[in-house]
Amino acid sequence: MDVAVDRGAAEEMIRKSGQSGVPVIIIDNEVVVGFNRQRLEQLLAKGATEQRPRLGLQISDAARTGQPGAGTSGAYVGRVAPGSPGERAGLRQGDIINELNSRPIHSAHDLEDALSILPPGSRAVIGLLRSQQTLRIELVLQP
Repeated sequence: MDVAVDRGAAEEMIRKSGQSGVPVIIIDNEVVVGFNRQRLEQLLAKGATEQRPRLGLQISDAARTGQPGAGTSGAYVGRVAPGSPGERAGLRQGDIINELNSRPIHSAHDLEDALSILPPGSRAVIGLLRSQQTLRIELVLQP
């Protein structure tokens, strides 16, 4: 909506944001007043999560699990969903993912971030630690 030419849109903007003179951007009913790049990127990424590929893993920070290898950084695999891309690729409970497509993974959040930029259907190479062995697994990401 162009509030400069659409009076109804201008009134709606003022009603929702209380603002009339600064940039106002509404994404999924979330009002952003001013140009807040970080918040805009968060909202856009939030909308994209529905299309984000999933591995079918329950993950947590490896350093916080109390499991063997807990001093290691990475994403600890607590559960693998049956029939998931993770299961088909051979990932197992207890694996510690420490790399995705050459990007270091230090936590569960790092893995989520790395996955969020990959399109469904793309190939990924996961580096992981399993029983003191370093492995690399290739898989196809699915939504």
